[in-house]
Amino acid sequence: MSRGPRSDAARRDWGTQEDGCSILHVDMDAFFASVELARRPQLRGLPVIVGGAQRGVVLAATYEARAYGVHSAMPMAAALRLCPQAVVVPPDHHAYREVSAGVMEILGSVTSLLEQVSVDEAFLDVSGARRRLGPPTAIAAEIRRQVQARYGITCSVGIGATKFVAKLASGHAKPDGVLLVPKAATVEFLHVLPVGALWGVGERTQQALERWGIRTVAELAHNDVQVVERAVGRAAGRHLHDLSWGRDPRPVEPTREERSIGAEETFVTDVDDLTVVEAKVRELADRCASRLRSRSLMGRTVTLKVRSSDFRTLTRSRTLDSPTDVGREIYLHARDLLAGVDLEGLPVRLVGVRVEGLGSAAQAVRQPTLDEAVLERDDARREAEIAMDRVRERFGRSAISAGAGDVRPDGTRSTTTFVPADLS
Repeated sequence: MSRGPRSDAARRDWGTQEDGCSILHVDMDAFFASVELARRPQLRGLPVIVGGAQRGVVLAATYEARAYGVHSAMPMAAALRLCPQAVVVPPDHHAYREVSAGVMEILGSVTSLLEQVSVDEAFLDVSGARRRLGPPTAIAAEIRRQVQARYGITCSVGIGATKFVAKLASGHAKPDGVLLVPKAATVEFLHVLPVGALWGVGERTQQALERWGIRTVAELAHNDVQVVERAVGRAAGRHLHDLSWGRDPRPVEPTREERSIGAEETFVTDVDDLTVVEAKVRELADRCASRLRSRSLMGRTVTLKVRSSDFRTLTRSRTLDSPTDVGREIYLHARDLLAGVDLEGLPVRLVGVRVEGLGSAAQAVRQPTLDEAVLERDDARREAEIAMDRVRERFGRSAISAGAGDVRPDGTRSTTTFVPADLS
């Protein structure tokens, strides 16, 4: 969910004329928190925060917690200072992915023109579904009914003539509402908004515009485009000026290419033992590889992210000769990158691994190394990791994990570590 500024004036009834308004933006309300409340109904009505413990960040917060100023991406320590009575729930990403997949299945039954933009939001073009399912408002009502009935969570829906307007409308419909912005009312709707509501206007861009006296979308629209370009740059200025008049030709794109897959973790306490950091890198690399395989993807670039105790963030990348989806290979490159990071003697607060340069595994051309060609180790590792995927799918990630392992009689090391778990 976007935390962009909103306007009370934009929440009003803009009319019921639905002609030309076939774009829906469906956004789950406080998604992670809502999933947790559906699983723990005794927490309803309480300020609930989903995220890591003291050292983590807020992934989601119920509206009761938001009333205290808590929001996603906020450090957990800061959130608990604002709302010390909050109930903190650790995240369960497996559950969130399952619910997300089910919600997208509901949306996909409405139209094939579905563009998922994150785990909890999507655009739909329902122009071809209106004859079968009725006007967009009726379609929105049915989507919300099905999501609520099946998963016990709510969503908000914005309806407009363009993706940009539909997304803004869903934000103003929250929580658990629908807002239709008729095509004829698009400009009037936009011009009551603060300039920070525009797609692509972050804090720095907003400050740059305000230095030129531009604080609202209306002021931006009625300024000469050259003034806006001087404030934020030519390309961004022209784009924002178009948006301020409701001009957004981007269609709903059913297929979105995933550009990268990554995982990161903040340590409970700062870590100055690099062997502990390496072990976490191994775990994160394994997690990335598993996600790559689940999407039938391979990646060519491995990126390491390290944040030291003074909050300095360092990133290092390496492009491989051949794409991979093998956790062991991702780990070895990430470990080399870690060895080259100068932490200036400071302990590590956070570490992350990301794989970029993604492509279809079926179409990937992979050149094996000499060792792999002779010993066929890479195929064996892949098969072992696929077997681990199956165990985790059935029993959860904690049932089995990859690690350095023990030395075998032949001198090689096992790359699988079994973790005690109830597998009954």
